[in-house]
Amino acid sequence: MSAVADSGDVGAFEVLYRHFYPRVRSYMVKMTGGNRMLAEELAQETMMRVWHKAALFDPSKAQASTWIFTIARNQMIDSVRRGLKPDFDPNDPAFVPDEFESADLIIERQQSAAVLGRAMTTLKGRYAEVLRMSFFDGLTHSTIAEKLNLPIGTVKSRIRLACEKLRTALQEDAK
Repeated sequence: MSAVADSGDVGAFEVLYRHFYPRVRSYMVKMTGGNRMLAEELAQETMMRVWHKAALFDPSKAQASTWIFTIARNQMIDSVRRGLKPDFDPNDPAFVPDEFESADLIIERQQSAAVLGRAMTTLKGRYAEVLRMSFFDGLTHSTIAEKLNLPIGTVKSRIRLACEKLRTALQEDAK
């Protein structure tokens, strides 16, 4: 233990690990009620702490085994405090990465947006304005009517006519 503490001797730690790891794992299996996976995890964490905190070991206060099993006990207590970890569901939408949009779909979408933008420039201002407010700003017909101080029927008529003009412009662009 002193070789690990003094100089970080990997060989000395390996000897220590081979001796104590099986014992710590058995202790953890008993402490976790037979949960071997959790016991393995806690035993690994214990030995990792032994490696990192070896310089804190004081042979005048305790034997190495006492010190290591105290770390193991504290690991177990910390685990209980953290609570049981919920089972990881790999199909949970929060953990499933979004699929990447293929390059051809991105280009197609950009081209469609450009065509629509050109078609929108063919509309007169009053038609483009109500269409923008309705579809891009998401305003209701009555809200548009209030903002533009127009009757609701006029707003609906302008939207319908704007959509017809856009349809015609888009069909001409496709030719």
